[in-house]
Amino acid sequence: MFRYALPVSLAFFLSACGHEEPVQIGVRPAMVVQPEPSARVSDSYPGEVRARYEPELAFRIGGKVSRRLVEEGERVKANQPLAELDPQDVRLQLEATRAQVTAATANLNLVRAERDRYKTLLERQMVSHSQYDNAENLYRAGEARLKQIKAEFDVANNQAGYAVLRAPQDGVVAKRAVEVGQVVAAGQTVFTLATDGEREVLISFPEQNYGRFKVGQPVSVELWTQPGQRFDGRIRELSPAADPKSRTFAARIAFSAGKVPAELGQSARVFIQSADALSLSVPLSALTAEGGATYVWRVDANNTLHKTPVRVGAFGEKTVPVLEGLSASDWVVAAGVHVLHEGLQVRPVDRSNRVVNLAVKE
Repeated sequence: MFRYALPVSLAFFLSACGHEEPVQIGVRPAMVVQPEPSARVSDSYPGEVRARYEPELAFRIGGKVSRRLVEEGERVKANQPLAELDPQDVRLQLEATRAQVTAATANLNLVRAERDRYKTLLERQMVSHSQYDNAENLYRAGEARLKQIKAEFDVANNQAGYAVLRAPQDGVVAKRAVEVGQVVAAGQTVFTLATDGEREVLISFPEQNYGRFKVGQPVSVELWTQPGQRFDGRIRELSPAADPKSRTFAARIAFSAGKVPAELGQSARVFIQSADALSLSVPLSALTAEGGATYVWRVDANNTLHKTPVRVGAFGEKTVPVLEGLSASDWVVAAGVHVLHEGLQVRPVDRSNRVVNLAVKE
């Protein structure tokens, strides 16, 4: 009897389960906010304090470096020796030229005496005019030869002095490019000198932002040693070509104030205001990124999500300015954006978990 009762009861139970209504999954709530007006947008770029003038120093003649008298980072005075070349070759050339000057001087004395003798004989009508003219021409040639040799001697003497590289003015050796024993060519950079005087900040712009800036544009500079204090400045120089390695454009920022407590090599940050007077801002938690692009989830009047690309500015502590892609009347999801997808129906709520009627709000 129990053999028949169990299958019947089991069948009745399975039949009851088959007629149970499916569980309805509710619409997911989503906290939404509207973009708020933000303060004037500014981009910031890290930089390094550099000298206004940084001449590259080089020997005016080629040769082998025999002595290096300063180190990188050392302070130097105007006309101070920095390095020397092996002077043997230039000294030999100077001695050879000096010997030529002596020979040319002796030759000039000889032809002068000969000319004077022929002049006396001509007055006595003992030689012809052609013989005297020949003696006169030899004298003039000897005189010109002496002038030429003296000029060559001055050049050789100058080159002997060029074997010593000197600082053109006071400053700091910012970079050293040679070692003792190295053979350098004339004009090859040996040192880079950061001269005393004005200080600037060197920064680099990415390719996509290059067109937004121009020479003379006002900026503000903050030194890492003095956080919170801003110094007025301007873009003094903007490179027309990108660096072949970093693909960025170098720019130099000049301080507007006369005296700024900025030392060589200090870190700084340059703030440049955007051309847009006002922008909208959204919470950082509202942003999502994919494939190098930035998006937010916009909610329409039917409570449906749409993935909307936006262009943002410099990130703040809690918010980020949105430069393009949103209007002030839009509603965006402010949290949990990583689990959303296109076309999802949501129940908009505010930060107090109150339902937001977007059809009315818009």
